[in-house]
This record gives sequence, C-alpha cells and structure tokens, in this order.
Amino acid sequence: MSSIFEKDDQHFEVVVNDEHQYSVWPKGWQVPAGWSEVGMTGLRSDCLNYIEANWVDMRPRSLTRA
Repeated sequence: MSSIFEKDDQHFEVVVNDEHQYSVWPKGWQVPAGWSEVGMTGLRSDCLNYIEANWVDMRPRSLTRA
C-alpha cells in the first residue's frame, strides 16, 4: 500500500521552508509550521518537475550564507 505522497493521481502543492528546501504537500491539507506555499499546484509529477527546475542549489540556505 502506497502513501498519499506516492500517488501520481493526487493533487499537491509545492511548499518551501526557511532553508529554501522544497517539498510536495497534499492539496487541501494544512501546510506544516515552518513551510509556505509557493503557488504551484498540480499532479505529483508536475510539482516534482517544478521543484527540479527551481531548486537549483540543494544546500540549505544557512549553509550558502556561511
């Protein structure tokens, strides 16, 4: 049995935290504390493509400032 986060037909939104780390979150669920919506919603694959195109530096923001 797969989790909701692995379902390709589920709608997600892209979220980002203060460290500029991206993730997908099920559409309609409350976004966890410390995370913000970026305005991209869609199928899991669309959201993952958005993350791949926009998360170009995988290092946490605190590390890139150092």
